[in-house]
Amino acid sequence: MTTLTHDTLEQEESDAPVEAEPIELVGLLAEYRDVNAIMCAARGVRLAGFTRWDVYSPFPIHGIDAAIGIKPTILPWLVLGGGLTGCFGGLALECFVNAIDYPFFISGKPLFSIPAFFPVIFECTILFSALTAVFGMILLNRLPMLYNPLFKSERFRRVTNDRFFIVLDASDPKFEEAQSSQLLSSLGAMVVERVED
Repeated sequence: MTTLTHDTLEQEESDAPVEAEPIELVGLLAEYRDVNAIMCAARGVRLAGFTRWDVYSPFPIHGIDAAIGIKPTILPWLVLGGGLTGCFGGLALECFVNAIDYPFFISGKPLFSIPAFFPVIFECTILFSALTAVFGMILLNRLPMLYNPLFKSERFRRVTNDRFFIVLDASDPKFEEAQSSQLLSSLGAMVVERVED
């Protein structure tokens, strides 16, 4: 009979082969030198038919939204819905509290008085609109994103300084590594790098 000690268990565990986690291709990272190069490249990527890609730059670029083809967001409509919900919710609250639940006559004034309800209606409208804007923005941007494979790239760190990047997502229906890399190079990329996770 053999007795297993802590040391022999550690030895057996260290002898076992360690499985490497599979490397997944997330996309391609293309580096560009200046604003003109990134604008031309963005138009080229859009004309090529890609739908899942993004541009990163150290400062806002005028006209990049049109070059990328970003559609208007639904957020204003969500904020309008939140504001209307707050407006009618505040009105319903005031009507219920003052006219139904606890009617109280003061100097012959009506129980249902819209001018007296304005402060509550206004505040509820603002509150619901603001909360819808904040949480709608967070959800639509898929935040919080605590990790991004791009952060592994040494080159990508220059995006906050003096470089411009296009990232093609591997989940795009048109993505094929060799052809996509060739497209980015033909659009003037200084370097095309694989982004792996």
